[in-house]
Amino acid sequence: MRAPPAEIQSRRMGVLMTDVIVVGGGPTGLMLACELRLAGVRVVVLERLTEPTGQSRGRGLHARSVEMMDQRGLLDRFLAVSERFQVGGFFGGITKPWPDRLDTAHPYGLTTPQPVTERLLNERALELGAEIRRGCEVVGLSQDGDGVTVESADGTRLRSRYLVGCDGARSTVRKRLGVGFPGEPSRVETLLGDMEVTEDPATVAAVVEEVRRTQLRFGVIPLGEGVHRIVVPAEGVAEDRTTAPTLEEFKRQLRAFAGTDFGAHSPRWLSRFGDATRQAERYRVGRVLLAGDAAHIHPPTGGQGLNLGIQDAFNLGWKLAAEVNGWAPEGLLDSYHTERHPVGARVLDNTRAQIALLGTDPGATALRELFSKLMDFEEVNRYVTEMITAVGVRYDFGEGHELLGRRMRDVGLKRGRLYELTHGGRGLLLDQTGRLSVAGWADRVDHVADVSEELDVPAVLLRPDGHVAWVGEDQQDLLGLLPKWFGAATG
Repeated sequence: MRAPPAEIQSRRMGVLMTDVIVVGGGPTGLMLACELRLAGVRVVVLERLTEPTGQSRGRGLHARSVEMMDQRGLLDRFLAVSERFQVGGFFGGITKPWPDRLDTAHPYGLTTPQPVTERLLNERALELGAEIRRGCEVVGLSQDGDGVTVESADGTRLRSRYLVGCDGARSTVRKRLGVGFPGEPSRVETLLGDMEVTEDPATVAAVVEEVRRTQLRFGVIPLGEGVHRIVVPAEGVAEDRTTAPTLEEFKRQLRAFAGTDFGAHSPRWLSRFGDATRQAERYRVGRVLLAGDAAHIHPPTGGQGLNLGIQDAFNLGWKLAAEVNGWAPEGLLDSYHTERHPVGARVLDNTRAQIALLGTDPGATALRELFSKLMDFEEVNRYVTEMITAVGVRYDFGEGHELLGRRMRDVGLKRGRLYELTHGGRGLLLDQTGRLSVAGWADRVDHVADVSEELDVPAVLLRPDGHVAWVGEDQQDLLGLLPKWFGAATG
């Protein structure tokens, strides 16, 4: 059999050829690697750092991310090292009880430090056969009609059919592509770090409670074993935000806001973040795509950043795998941008709103008091919670049943649960009639004839990411829809 053109060219160039190169080994890149490997795609992850930093900017998984881990059979691993939390409507510093009847079988989040999330996803990616190269900094890339060539700082060149930049806010991939990153620069800056304190815990709690009456960008949070996470407004916006703050800078700002530095010492890591809000104009340029912070940045209000990136990867993975494996229908890969860019834009907008609510001027205080009263209404609280946790995301698949475009929550079946059937990352027809068929697509779509007391529709067709692509009971209608998401029939 003759080798594909891309492989012939790669041999001539003397570089390694693989299916997909993922630049960036954080949660987004590792989640994407797992999704690609489920579909048998050869993937190499290139990570600039030689070792994980241990820094935990992301402190947990929201409900939709919890669902995704359950969909892939990973939830037990996360539950073993995490605590559940139910802080409904955590929006702009306003905390309300979790709303009743949230549309999920997992109405909770997980307090999973980012290094733990990375470790678990790294382990899973390796189990599935992904190659992960640390200490490999990408400094250049070019693409042609057959593939993408990347050059690392040590001069090594690699080639792949596709490449995904998951390399953070200062993404080399995005810059090399020349993709615009419009938005607003930081106007305020916050210091963030983990360190020990000598002050009595009761005194710390009392001081923090008092300061947060007027300054919600302040906190001293116990993490265990004497270590505390400290959040405090910076004196101004640093000219070079890549330079970490000093312990003395933290102590100075603590004294300015709290009248004490709590005896802070022995920092584990120190950093700063701003409220810059930017989004890539395009998530795809030819054979190169962007995901996670490489595609969007925003303030960490609501804890959405890490989750948004993982959810990008969940949307992209099966589509890119379909393209590599040769069965993707026309436009499927472009639907990644079409679906995820609006989701990212909405997150940027809600974080802008939250920054306004976190202000200290009288107008912001009045707005926060009004919004807090509005969130006492059940429907408002549910709307905000579903927005922050991403269980309310609905892709535009056109007019139809109210489930269309939404992800399906885990429902109980006569023989088990729905998410137990999704661990392989394939499409799924859940058929309560027992009369339907996916003949011709059985290599891409599983057909399960079972019933659920929680589902009042005859049948649903789920994409590999769990979003509902079709609802009905007519076989001809189903046959007309399958090619849209799963390509041409075989056999």
